[in-house]
Amino acid sequence: MPKNKEEEVPCTRPLHPSGQPKRKTVIQQVLKWPFLSFPHPLLPHPTRDTLSVLKVDFQLICLLQVVQRIFYTVNRSWSGRITCNELRKSSFLQNVALLEEEADINQLTEYFSYEHFYVIYCKFWELDTDHDLYIDPKDLARHNDHAISNRMIERIFSGAVTRGRKAQKEGKLSYADFVWFLISEEDKKTPTSIEYWFRCMDLDGDGALSMYELEYFYEEQCQKLDNMAIEPLPFEDCLCQMLDLVKPQCDEKITLHDLKKCKLANVFFDTFFNIEKYLDHEQKDQFSIQEISDWEKYAAEEYDILVAEEAATKLEYCVLNTFDVYHDLAFRPPTVGVTYLAMWPRNLFEQ
Repeated sequence: MPKNKEEEVPCTRPLHPSGQPKRKTVIQQVLKWPFLSFPHPLLPHPTRDTLSVLKVDFQLICLLQVVQRIFYTVNRSWSGRITCNELRKSSFLQNVALLEEEADINQLTEYFSYEHFYVIYCKFWELDTDHDLYIDPKDLARHNDHAISNRMIERIFSGAVTRGRKAQKEGKLSYADFVWFLISEEDKKTPTSIEYWFRCMDLDGDGALSMYELEYFYEEQCQKLDNMAIEPLPFEDCLCQMLDLVKPQCDEKITLHDLKKCKLANVFFDTFFNIEKYLDHEQKDQFSIQEISDWEKYAAEEYDILVAEEAATKLEYCVLNTFDVYHDLAFRPPTVGVTYLAMWPRNLFEQ
């Protein structure tokens, strides 16, 4: 008889690789095995044929991203280990079952979408200019045309939201770290993204955002607005707006619970460290109904742009080299990426 409820759960059994001892929690190294058991299990059928000529590194990077997205959504404790209780409360197992039924993998947007992988991979490739497989603060600062404040970039590299030691000791973010960053940056309404940015803004780690911490981040926003010839709101006025927006239990501090209860956490965060989105919010109806999440909207728009750019590049190549312009470009990785992928280490999951 099992000693506790965690050991009773049959849902974890398929996640154990053959010959491995049973676990009460799932770690990243274990989670990769079920998906490696089948050839290209996470890629849509047209892509399987296209990518069959590539090295296995491409599949490993795609798999690495899937694992990160699973932990991003399911591992609510941020422990790096998924418990059976977390697994039960999530939609992960239902999504795994849908892999057998859904012909288009891109419809499974929560974890497995290839289009989402393509977008994140290309964004990382653009920032990683020296192609050392990591990005430093200067690389990350270029994201979205330097929209994110330098003070927030410093906090991302402080170790507040990264699991590896490279971020703190060497000032480097891995691809896995970047997956968490980009999803959190483009959709600040999810529980994990709210926790992500709260950790970054909580400078003293006391579990609450003080007026000092808010002013610390807002100062740089004011400087950016001045540089754009836009008169910023005085901090006191901005603070009143944010307190009205969040409605915290205590007016002297804002807690994680306050922000999760607030339906406009994205507006709150962008006000303090993303100048472009802050200005966008000023012109939008924040209470309009959205049918899809901010992340899904962003990924769909960026994927269309990337595919169009790839198609234009291929078309130019075709004109000059009589290349077959009718090849299905939508499912091809960036040409430069094939060379890049061969450089990736095979122990990505051990970072």
